[in-house]
Amino acid sequence: MASWLPLLWLLGLLPAATPAPSPRDAGAQAWEPASPELLRRPARFALDTYNRGLAAGARAVLGTVSGRVRQAGRGLLYSLKVTLEELPCTDPMVCQLPVSKKTLLCSFEVSYELGKHALLKQDCGPVDTKMKGAGIAQGCGDPGSDFIQGLSVISLFQSYPDDKNETSSPLFPLSDRDPLPQDFYVRMASLFKYFITTYNRTYKTEEEAQWRMSIFINNMIKAQKIQALDRGTAQYGVTKFSDLTEEEFRTIYLNPLLKEELGKKMRLVKFVGDPAPPEWDWRKNGAVTKVKNQGMCGSCWAFSVTGNVEGQWFLKRGDLLSLSEQELVDCDTVDKACMGGLPSNAYSAIKTLGGLETEDDYSYSGHLQTCSFSAQKVKVYINDSVELSHNEQELAAWLAKNGPISIAINAFGMQFYRHGISHPLRPLCSRWFIDHAVLLVGYGNRSDVPFWAIKNSWGTDWGEEGYYYLHRGSGACGVNVMASSAVVN
Repeated sequence: MASWLPLLWLLGLLPAATPAPSPRDAGAQAWEPASPELLRRPARFALDTYNRGLAAGARAVLGTVSGRVRQAGRGLLYSLKVTLEELPCTDPMVCQLPVSKKTLLCSFEVSYELGKHALLKQDCGPVDTKMKGAGIAQGCGDPGSDFIQGLSVISLFQSYPDDKNETSSPLFPLSDRDPLPQDFYVRMASLFKYFITTYNRTYKTEEEAQWRMSIFINNMIKAQKIQALDRGTAQYGVTKFSDLTEEEFRTIYLNPLLKEELGKKMRLVKFVGDPAPPEWDWRKNGAVTKVKNQGMCGSCWAFSVTGNVEGQWFLKRGDLLSLSEQELVDCDTVDKACMGGLPSNAYSAIKTLGGLETEDDYSYSGHLQTCSFSAQKVKVYINDSVELSHNEQELAAWLAKNGPISIAINAFGMQFYRHGISHPLRPLCSRWFIDHAVLLVGYGNRSDVPFWAIKNSWGTDWGEEGYYYLHRGSGACGVNVMASSAVVN
């Protein structure tokens, strides 16, 4: 395995560890102005995080820094306004696009607790056209529309991107030393046009659109590198996340708290019973609700747990109900809402609250609100929660007998996953970098390739109608390290 490491670092594919955000602050103090000296260390941390994974010739340097600070729980929370200078990049070994010097205006939120900094929010854009949210403006009639409409439309593949059996030759160089194809930029413009049309993207200015296109191109190159190293049948390419930087994607959609494994300890249950049948799918057996969408909120932990409880209640009571994730986001005071959480804590919160309301009674908003839980509206309760075996054969047998399982995995490559059975190299998808909670609903084989069927929470316009398929039997991406279930008597 060690022989792979130099190649993986060269390709820029090895994941970097990211510190977990600090606990949600209770009784937060008022914001106070902060001097540049006080802000220097959190600003330097934010810069280092921004530059993580970038080659030396492409890294930004710190410009002006201003901001404020307040007490947050046992630590401090910094709100920063920072300018970053992206230096001219002329090295073809580093730059995929020829770009000139650019100044970015960034908003960062950085926590400091127990001697550690953590980046909670990052929002960067050209200094004179600051973007909102994650950098994507929704709406019609924006100035950038003319730029988008003017992009050339030239076919990239005869069948791509709709044919799920695409076998076209690579569009991109797999090595930074390989020359770009002559029509590279034309083809990229066409593929970017497909992306913004398919996913209804609009940008506020031409400069913003060009910046997002450069991110898109770098992402497509990275997706092809992931494709080349995947040992399964998965296809990687254009998805609705293709214009997000890795940091944006991780901050908005993933859950770094999972790798800490500091949640409530649960009783370990080892399955003793019949061996697993050759295949099983709870979608065909009534225990799985429709695919949901967590939106721009790191609440995957809540969706994983409610999916499990939905299945447990169905198997014990015969009634499949769509349960409220928002109740957990708002009312679980141990977890951190859109900043992440742990399934073990969520089970405990359900017991403490007295149960879960349905989606209809407590609808999902995708951001933290004041808890409005009503005990009178509880439709489902749980009696306990248990940790399950790390043995994948025992997991399969438990699932077939007892229902869908809450799990957590390393989300490597999922930003660009389209379909098929994913099987990344172990160093790329280490069990030590668990950052996304999902629901195991079944297993089987496709053309003799064993898989787990996984319900995700990114909507039906991602993956295979919202589902992810991961290699079974190899501990791929830590699929077996954090399996759990509620208990309904």
